[in-house]
Amino acid sequence: MTEKPTRTEKDSMGEMTLPADALHGASTHRAVLNFPVSGYRFSRPFIRALGLIKWAAAQANHDLGLLDAERAALIARAAEEVAEGKLDDHFPLDIFQTGSGTSTNTNANEVIANRCAQLAGKRIGSREHVHPNDHVNMGQSSNDAIPSAIHISAAEQLKNCLIPALEKLQSALEAKAKEFWDIIKIGRTHLMDATPIRLGQEFSGYAQQVAYAKERAQKSIEVLRELALGGTAVGTGLNRHIDLPKKMLRHLEQRTGIAFYEAKNHFEAQGGKDAVVEASGHLKTIAVSLFKIANDIRWLSSGPRCGIGEIQLPATQPGSSIMPGKVNPVMCESRAQRDDACDGAQSSRVDPAAGERRRCFLREMRARHRGERRALPRVSRAFHGNGDRSHPEDRL
Repeated sequence: MTEKPTRTEKDSMGEMTLPADALHGASTHRAVLNFPVSGYRFSRPFIRALGLIKWAAAQANHDLGLLDAERAALIARAAEEVAEGKLDDHFPLDIFQTGSGTSTNTNANEVIANRCAQLAGKRIGSREHVHPNDHVNMGQSSNDAIPSAIHISAAEQLKNCLIPALEKLQSALEAKAKEFWDIIKIGRTHLMDATPIRLGQEFSGYAQQVAYAKERAQKSIEVLRELALGGTAVGTGLNRHIDLPKKMLRHLEQRTGIAFYEAKNHFEAQGGKDAVVEASGHLKTIAVSLFKIANDIRWLSSGPRCGIGEIQLPATQPGSSIMPGKVNPVMCESRAQRDDACDGAQSSRVDPAAGERRRCFLREMRARHRGERRALPRVSRAFHGNGDRSHPEDRL
């Protein structure tokens, strides 16, 4: 078998041999070898956010006269490609790695610097035009860039994906509430018959849950707007221009439409991630609401002969390999599985105890959670073996 061509690069620890066409450099390649843990990579929204940070830093440092026009233009162009997803193949790192995300910040710096070399007609690995630390990472640190990328990526996803989806769902449920208003049915408490209720009233409750979910998503954006950018290594702002954060944030708002602002206290912003915890709490609440709606509709459509059978769901696919004609509420179940994943994998504990009424409901999620535990032996081997990838399961 023909060996792939390689090149040699140096970092502060010495030389490393890596693939000739890889845009990441020596330090990133060390992390690739050190962390063969799960096979999970950073998400597209996160890599986009990191690219936007590097783009904004290049623009801001040029505005401040710290970066010449040629270098700034090269970095901005390469960082734009990172943000657009054109260089995703050059971000190979596992999400289980150094706790600060230094490896991934370094990955971005090296990829952008090497892409700048290509754009300038130089060989990959050349530092003649753009250096990953001196220029791409100017005025930044992993300790402020990575937390900020978490905030930016989450806020963008909430603004552009979750809130529009919730708006559509709310409108659909409100329309059903009106359509079903004249339908009188039995209400239930403790799964037992109670007093009458309108089917439209039930659906109006679902619509209101989604309205509150939308408000919670907006609250999440509000707490995520505060960014650690400018704190650099430990929150003191060492090695950056005093006006850099303000100028970076102005550029970021132009690109995202979100009015991010500099942390009121950089030591809080970098020493804790309470805003992320708060946003996570809102998202878990949203997940529980959607789980409840999906499961109610699943119950109300149960049957068709021996269940509640009060509503009929569209048939989307066959429901059994052995029972002809059986159709399952698969859209409700898929919805609930996603909510379960967001709510911290409750299926591993709740579903097995639920018995007949939820048979098969979250089985796939239990399989997924068990499969994710494959990371445990891998990280153990990496920990005591200093990145040794000789074990068959570590060759991802």
